[in-house]
Amino acid sequence: MNSNKLAARFFGIFFILAFITYGAGSGIVASIANEANSLANIYANKSSIVMGVLSMALLHSFVNIGLPVIMFPILKSTNERFTYAYLSAGIAATVVLISGTVFTLLLLPLSDAYMEAGSAAGGHFETLRLLSVKGGFYAYQLGMAIWGIGGLFLTTLLYKSTLVPRFISVWGFIGYLIFIAGTILELYGIGYGVQLALPGGLFEIFLSFWLIIKGFNSSAIVSEMTS
Repeated sequence: MNSNKLAARFFGIFFILAFITYGAGSGIVASIANEANSLANIYANKSSIVMGVLSMALLHSFVNIGLPVIMFPILKSTNERFTYAYLSAGIAATVVLISGTVFTLLLLPLSDAYMEAGSAAGGHFETLRLLSVKGGFYAYQLGMAIWGIGGLFLTTLLYKSTLVPRFISVWGFIGYLIFIAGTILELYGIGYGVQLALPGGLFEIFLSFWLIIKGFNSSAIVSEMTS
């Protein structure tokens, strides 16, 4: 019981850390790469770009994959296939998100070339910058779509196991459906991803604090252990 309570708290903490690590990293990168004359700005702030990428590619990856790993032994008895699907989606989403940070790192040698070209720099540098930024954007949307699919498996497992009140699981399932729709719309150039991410994002925050404070339903755990 103590180990399950600890797992619930770690899961909640990891969910919050996933928000913080990716949000902080992407915020640092956006504040530099989206400024006017951004290639010169990137050249002058390379260390900050690297720090942002490390937060997204290393710290976030650790906690993101840690989430399904923590839940694996707890959810496996509810539905083994769904539990493996949740783990697989978490790993796949993280790999895609890491690939997106590679596009960000490509901005560094591009800024070097831009500064070396000096006044002879043409519009093709801006085109390459936009391609790198868009590459990271599309990788992020694809990664989030996969994460949303994993969320559908997670919330289904939570509903079946009653580890948390079922209204939370239903909220999460609906939230992830809306979230996936938002990522697909973003891929089509329809910018409603942020708004449509709110129900799923609020669910993740609520679930995090619920598990940190209350943990899993102890009677559901006993039922799983004796089944």
